[in-house]
Amino acid sequence: MNLFSIRDIENLTGIKAHTLRIWEQRYNLFCPKRRESKHRFYDCEDLKHLLRIAYLYNQGHKISQIACCSPEEMAKLALEVTPDIDNYDIFINQLTEAAIDLDQPRFDKILHNLVLHVGFEKSVLCVLFPFLKKIGVLWLTGQVMQAHAHFARSLIIKKMMVAIDGLERPVYSGGRRVLLFTPAGDHHDIPGAECQELPLLFMQYMLKKEGVPVIYMGKNVPLNMLQQICSQHPCTQLYFLIIPNLNKCDMHEYLKKFSSMFPDKEIVFSGPEACQCSCDLPNVRLLKTVEEKRAFLKEGRGAIMNIE
Repeated sequence: MNLFSIRDIENLTGIKAHTLRIWEQRYNLFCPKRRESKHRFYDCEDLKHLLRIAYLYNQGHKISQIACCSPEEMAKLALEVTPDIDNYDIFINQLTEAAIDLDQPRFDKILHNLVLHVGFEKSVLCVLFPFLKKIGVLWLTGQVMQAHAHFARSLIIKKMMVAIDGLERPVYSGGRRVLLFTPAGDHHDIPGAECQELPLLFMQYMLKKEGVPVIYMGKNVPLNMLQQICSQHPCTQLYFLIIPNLNKCDMHEYLKKFSSMFPDKEIVFSGPEACQCSCDLPNVRLLKTVEEKRAFLKEGRGAIMNIE
């Protein structure tokens, strides 16, 4: 069973531990278990219950009103609320609860409503990426199973694929074409490595939206395969994401080899570890900031969307 401290609950719900204690004492909203040391602890059912309370509270319901509701009434009330589209934490909490329950219909419905209210790009940047980071932390700390993270990631990938397929395919007639991939390697035991495909898919979406022809190769692509592709399908740029377990030395050697193999291509890379890398190779470009990513996208046809 996954157990949470009151500090964990504070971080996951956004409600201060002091406030949670007051609610517990004044309104008898929940009854946490206690260890022999008298410290409170909570299980998954407690977490889901508190996420619902936090959701209703953040939507403007008085805590005294929430305290009078049964769990069934609370769930019904939550469904009737029109979400505040600027409060992304609400959607993150809803997705977390659905993922813990492995409830695919509810997860899909939340995703649908999210995209409907805020649009696809904001949904990904402001909700889905922070949500996946949150689920990853829960997994790393042993508070959810790997199955919960895999469940959520699979459904989000499906949503991204549908969005990508819904865009008009740019016709390649010479000029710019970008090949997207993540490098080959054994990354299965590296926390977060299994999510590298998601930002790559999002880059594919954004490039396609800008009218830039793309060849999407996905994850774990060796350099010799890239050579084969480029020999048959001309590309001007090769874009990849940094894999978390490549250290600075490995990355530098990889880039040197990559650069020498493709001297006529521009090699572009980014990722969570990008800010720790340095690059002085003539045909290699590192995207560290939002502005640099915007400039990369703007090289294609059409006006750039706001990706902040």
